[in-house]
Amino acid sequence: MDNQSILSYTFNVDGNDFSSAGEASVQVKKILRNIGFDAEVIRRVSIAMYEAEINMVIHAGGGVAQLFVHPDKIILVLTDKGPGIADISLAMSEGYSTAPDNIRSLGFGAGMGLPNIKRYSDELDIQSKVGEGTTLTITVKP
Repeated sequence: MDNQSILSYTFNVDGNDFSSAGEASVQVKKILRNIGFDAEVIRRVSIAMYEAEINMVIHAGGGVAQLFVHPDKIILVLTDKGPGIADISLAMSEGYSTAPDNIRSLGFGAGMGLPNIKRYSDELDIQSKVGEGTTLTITVKP
């Protein structure tokens, strides 16, 4: 999949530390800015990446995020070994959340993660198997 990308990066997302949540999205933002992407494209990618990264921390204990930069698109692939998503269409509903109360008390878990990823991407593919994990493939076209 990434053999045609001009650049690729891999980030480990620590699922045990909320203080480091969002670090990969900050790095992606810097990379895209240095390459010279339009600010609006960077904003869309950064929002989608942050939401996906936070979901990994909240629900899956972390995972791996990959960035593939192509001439005509930016692809983010986030893979975790979490509990999986039992009902993807329900999880895509604004306001639906399985986040525990302790996460909600921190201001997370409002049920807007996947809907926001969809809103800010051109394509979103969700592959999930209960008990095995989830892979999000997010595409943003400049």
